[in-house]
Amino acid sequence: MKRRRPLNVLFFMSDDMRPELASYNSRFNAHSPNIDALGAHGVRFDRNYCQFPLCNPSRSSLMTGHLPRETGILGNTDPVVKAHPEWTTLPRLFREHGYTTLRSGKIFHAGLDDPQAWVDFYGDVESLHPTQLGVKMDIPRAQIPMPDGALPALPQDNARAANSDEILVLEGNGEGASDYMVADLAIQHLQQVAADPAKPFFVACGFSKPHSPPTAPQRFFDLYDPEKIVLPPDFAAWPTVPPGFPKAAIRPRNADLFIGRGASESEARQVIRAYLASISWADYNLGRVVAELERLKLRDNTVIVFVADHGYQLGEKGKWSKAGSLFEGGTRVPLVISMPGAKGNGRPCLKMTQSLDIYRTLCELAGIEPPSHVLGTSLVPLLQDPRGPKWDQPGYSIWSEDGKTIHGTAIRTQQWRYAEYGKDAANGAMLLDVHADPMELTNLADSPRHAATRAQLSKLIAAYSYPA
Repeated sequence: MKRRRPLNVLFFMSDDMRPELASYNSRFNAHSPNIDALGAHGVRFDRNYCQFPLCNPSRSSLMTGHLPRETGILGNTDPVVKAHPEWTTLPRLFREHGYTTLRSGKIFHAGLDDPQAWVDFYGDVESLHPTQLGVKMDIPRAQIPMPDGALPALPQDNARAANSDEILVLEGNGEGASDYMVADLAIQHLQQVAADPAKPFFVACGFSKPHSPPTAPQRFFDLYDPEKIVLPPDFAAWPTVPPGFPKAAIRPRNADLFIGRGASESEARQVIRAYLASISWADYNLGRVVAELERLKLRDNTVIVFVADHGYQLGEKGKWSKAGSLFEGGTRVPLVISMPGAKGNGRPCLKMTQSLDIYRTLCELAGIEPPSHVLGTSLVPLLQDPRGPKWDQPGYSIWSEDGKTIHGTAIRTQQWRYAEYGKDAANGAMLLDVHADPMELTNLADSPRHAATRAQLSKLIAAYSYPA
């Protein structure tokens, strides 16, 4: 695809957003008109997977084009640019090729940015807390007995646990709260680059929602009736390992919501409602930025990308977080690429893709040669024909409990999700037929009927996580 002018990039990222969007057939009937519109004008990738269900490892992989086991970033504390100063991150590469690179909000993990990636440094707007701008929604806390029947004490002394499942309702449209401010700053960035149309831009806008605490203005809560929310069939009050699954498949303690206490069904519906409202508010703010791009008449030469860093579980198997999840809910993420003039625009793509592929994709679209060490596969052929090219790559995700060791690896193919916990499945395995069993209720790993399938997928995992 030849273009007279260098291609601009508007890069959106969201935190903790699984594909709970209307265009992705949201089971909770999410309201997401602006993200849906991006997919209608571009290509919506329905089977895209993150490389690690946690913020920093996932973002570090995406922004460097390297696998988590190569980055060595398996937790939320270390910056990838310090671990690998010899690598060129995606926005830094664009800056080095003459782009004006500007950021608002969370692109790298909070506080672990790449200062050399941006023309100017802007503060981490996403770190602001909105409690002074709204009110907490009062949800009575229930004491749900633990699986062994014991009644836990409510976590009063642990601030993170005590506040983990608070719900914040903002005034107005959320003016002054973090994601609104992130969108405002992105709009200012677009106005800034529009003043110099001869120079291409890479504007990144990272929303913190629906990350906990779930936060949105009241009008977005009003879109959802908690009484009509149908809980998943494997909902449990506490993290629960289903019969036939390895113990390692479910962490015994939640990391984001309902920390240290069980979830009643009524509380679960309220929290799911708040999660959906947060998605709708993030969608609203994204729409504000895209509207400014169009007002400035920049869209016809700008590729728009929307992706989330990882997925989430909303009570499935009693889990309320992403950390440790090698299930579909934890690793599948929305990805939309709206490329002006692409032949595949308006059609979904059902091929397996990975967030790792974004680096090479944007380089090819912009005509920039990526560093030789960058992995992934350019998605440009799928932008031209979402169904046509031969495409047999799977999606991979790994997990580490201690930030040092790989404790689990999952592979997703068109037919199967297979995960091994520990090298050579020392701590068990799970094999799921994603079409016959979309809620992931039956583990087929020990079924003699599927022994050959398991063996084949096990070899791929060994090559991915434990190369010779």
